[in-house]
Amino acid sequence: MIKDMSPRPRTVSDDEIFAAAHRAMSARGPGELTLQHIAAEAGVTAGRLVQRFGSKRALLLALSDRFAGGAGVLFAALGRDQTSPLATLRAYGACMAGLASSPEAVARNLAYLHIDLTDAEFRAPLVQNAVATRRHLERLAKAAVASGEVRPETRPAVLARLIDTVVSGSLMTWACHQDGPAAAWIGRDLEAALAPYLTARPPRLRRSARRR
Repeated sequence: MIKDMSPRPRTVSDDEIFAAAHRAMSARGPGELTLQHIAAEAGVTAGRLVQRFGSKRALLLALSDRFAGGAGVLFAALGRDQTSPLATLRAYGACMAGLASSPEAVARNLAYLHIDLTDAEFRAPLVQNAVATRRHLERLAKAAVASGEVRPETRPAVLARLIDTVVSGSLMTWACHQDGPAAAWIGRDLEAALAPYLTARPPRLRRSARRR
């Protein structure tokens, strides 16, 4: 009996497929995106995606559900590379600038946001992520007060809302003005918003930062 020596198809994880979907979405708006585009990014066939998820909509909903629980992972990653809570808050602004690699990228993100806002199934994970993001920003603002970076009378919830609003709004205004890199534009707006809350004395750095 002759054995079948053809290679078995590589198993692709959900995380790999979600990453491929994100790359495909970054390059195409919702009206252009197809399962074939996602499959090509993931190195599988569209048929395999249908077998696993059922449809493009089901795949994108699964991606949205994964995104809804990603705020903690994002802020943990940002915090590992920073020396203080305030530095992590600034890093959040720089991270969000990644959504504005070009005016066209902002337009695509807005097109997907329109779906998230108007489709109840997509809106639920959007709201979950927004609430979690605000909670992490508030936690960092509270830590910045405790470290001495931010004035002691500052209300963390107020500062968190301000940062959230300024970063989101700055993305939109950059897309209109297109003046320099988005990261620099957002950084200037964020610094202007933070300025009244900052103290003159240096912060108490984390122990790990002192040992560097």
